[in-house]
Amino acid sequence: MSTTPEITAPVAPGDSAPAQRLPLFALLSLATAVFITSLTETLPAGLLPAMGNSLGVSESATGQTVTIYALGTVLTAIPVYSATAGWRRKRLLLTTMVGFAVANTLTAVSSMYGLTMVARFVAGIAAGLAWALLAGYARRLVATHLQGRAIAIAMSGIPVALCLGVPAGTFLGQAAGWRTAFLAMTALTVLLLGWIVAAVPDYPGQGRGERTRMLPTLRVPGVIPVLFVTLVFVLAHTILYAYIATFLAGVGMGGDTGLVLLTFGIASIVSIWIVGAQIHRRLRVLTVVSALLVAMAAIVLATLAHDMALVYVAAALWGLGWGGVPTLLQVAAGDAGGDSADAAQTMLVTLWNVAMAGGGVVGGILLDLIGSDSFPWSVLLLMLPVIAVVVLARRHGFPAHRVSA
Repeated sequence: MSTTPEITAPVAPGDSAPAQRLPLFALLSLATAVFITSLTETLPAGLLPAMGNSLGVSESATGQTVTIYALGTVLTAIPVYSATAGWRRKRLLLTTMVGFAVANTLTAVSSMYGLTMVARFVAGIAAGLAWALLAGYARRLVATHLQGRAIAIAMSGIPVALCLGVPAGTFLGQAAGWRTAFLAMTALTVLLLGWIVAAVPDYPGQGRGERTRMLPTLRVPGVIPVLFVTLVFVLAHTILYAYIATFLAGVGMGGDTGLVLLTFGIASIVSIWIVGAQIHRRLRVLTVVSALLVAMAAIVLATLAHDMALVYVAAALWGLGWGGVPTLLQVAAGDAGGDSADAAQTMLVTLWNVAMAGGGVVGGILLDLIGSDSFPWSVLLLMLPVIAVVVLARRHGFPAHRVSA
């Protein structure tokens, strides 16, 4: 199977060759960028009442700051990627992080709801570019046999943001004001800019003759199965994650939401470690097992949620299944895309955010029509085609071996 062109192409003068050891200092800077991207998206969830009071709008209206962030990503990821394909990668990465700094600063100082929504849309644009860029950047830093581990390290920023960042940001917002929490994000981003300048090597963008259009990428064998799995897997996860507090309240565990999410977050970090260690040899097996674990968690929540201990077991299974999924799907998209890897990953980012927005909408409809008991059953129903497609895409998309001999 072919890999991305930057791994096999000759190294141009002034550009860095792939490392034979993991460049942890550089990879951790990418993980911090992922952390900032994830936390910028989810931070308002813990600060809705205070933000709403300050901006003079309802909590439901304030909640749309999360929706418009996802909308900014969905609408702009592909066109912005195409417009910046020729930029040198380090310049593009720094520009993306500056976008987060500007957006979070505007959010912190804004006293007008409209301006806040504009700032959040800008943050969504930066996020779409960041997600399309970061996994490919991690791949470029290392030799082929280390790519999976490199992406796993970079993507570790996601569970860290969910497990530690959101609670810490919420605590800071409650203690010092919600604006302080967003300003702290800006300060962290400014520090990261210096870290990137010092630690991350530069690479060229794509020349005019090398740029890949999106539609031809869909004809590359394996790309569509990976994109389908991304859309449905993320949709299933988001339906439950977005309404987990509501579901737990329905089974008499509303006061345990924080501990359940902590269990989920810790298990997610364990999952990332396992995936990073094994992905080069077992991408297909890991993806199947991840889907099965999430399905098992859904079964437990659907049938045994009256038992508090088993709810925690389900949260651990869910985290073990979900934590490595961003890494698995980013690697699968890059491998399937081959010379069109960046385009495939950009489409993955777009569908990921479509699924996140869709999960909130679908979950709300299910809650109104059926009730919170429907969430785990919906997850189980959606995981069945995910498992089937991964199993069937054994030649392209989710092959047994990532790199052909």
